[in-house]
Amino acid sequence: MATVTYESATRVFPGATRPAVDRLDLAIEDGEFLVLVGPSGCGKSTSLRMLAGLEFVNGGRIWIGDRDVTRLAPKDRDIAMVFQNYALYPHMTVAENMGFALKIAGVPREERDRRVREAARVLDLEDLLERKPVAMSGGQRQRVAMGRAIVREPKVFLMDEPLSNLDAKLRVSTRTQIAALQARLGITTVYVTHDQVEAMTMGDRVAVINDGVLQQADTPLRLYEAPVNVFVAGFIGSPAMNLFTVDLTAEAARLGDMALPVSRDVLADAHSRKLGKVTYGVRPESFRFTADEGWPVTVNVVEALGSDAYMYGTVTGGEQNVVARVDPRRPPHKGETVRLTPVADEVYLFDVETGERLTPAPAG
Repeated sequence: MATVTYESATRVFPGATRPAVDRLDLAIEDGEFLVLVGPSGCGKSTSLRMLAGLEFVNGGRIWIGDRDVTRLAPKDRDIAMVFQNYALYPHMTVAENMGFALKIAGVPREERDRRVREAARVLDLEDLLERKPVAMSGGQRQRVAMGRAIVREPKVFLMDEPLSNLDAKLRVSTRTQIAALQARLGITTVYVTHDQVEAMTMGDRVAVINDGVLQQADTPLRLYEAPVNVFVAGFIGSPAMNLFTVDLTAEAARLGDMALPVSRDVLADAHSRKLGKVTYGVRPESFRFTADEGWPVTVNVVEALGSDAYMYGTVTGGEQNVVARVDPRRPPHKGETVRLTPVADEVYLFDVETGERLTPAPAG
């Protein structure tokens, strides 16, 4: 096991006008499960491939433990990678697939068999060792790919969207298995996904990347409760945070004719920066329903999820869309008009120009 450190690591593809990964500084602890997340094309997979040695590092350095691996070949980095497409050899059995890298490395047959059996036991593959990939489900193939990484006993696991080819139900069960397996093995793991729900449920910490730049690396709860900027606030959370551009007055924020509640501390901070406009953020669960005050919102859709429900609507007389969590047992009806008021202590304000959150964070 080992730590992983990116020191201003930069990747610029030939002919590109801007870096795919721009001066990434990130320290990953020994045994930590860190998830890289962001929209498509943000640089998360490139960051992983730089660590694997599959992409050239144009600037900065990458360390595994106390070794500078920036210029080392992939085979010399003591890492194991799990790919999106499994990359299993179709003519080999499960046991042969799992032990192939060890065979190429010259590991004796007895030791290979021991490692394969142990990995198969951990992954519940013991009854499938003589089966070939064509006769297996997607989830079973993914476990074989995991087993191939485990038998190498690497210092670091790298996983590049390993669940993206699975159906929704299988993704949920497999991500639980991967997180539990990593906790049991204690091997430092860097995991890439575009699915923020997957990131929030699996990672010890989550690093959010956008346009090649690290936005924030923190625990899932801290990312949700204290996003450093408007991008993280809008990206983390499902459904996403409601974000509006509003005007500031001495006493409140205003959206058209509507006064919006803001805590005094946050409002004072905004005024101290001489901000006339801010981005106003409200999580779907941070609205309360009122009888005769607040925003009049016309209900467009109610998304019933069993234990939860969300209302999607439009502010009456305007074009602002709003999503709010509602009582799943007594949800409003489509076409109905309800009134919503944000909870002042749970509101976020962001600088319109920089996107940075105005301090302090909401009480939550």
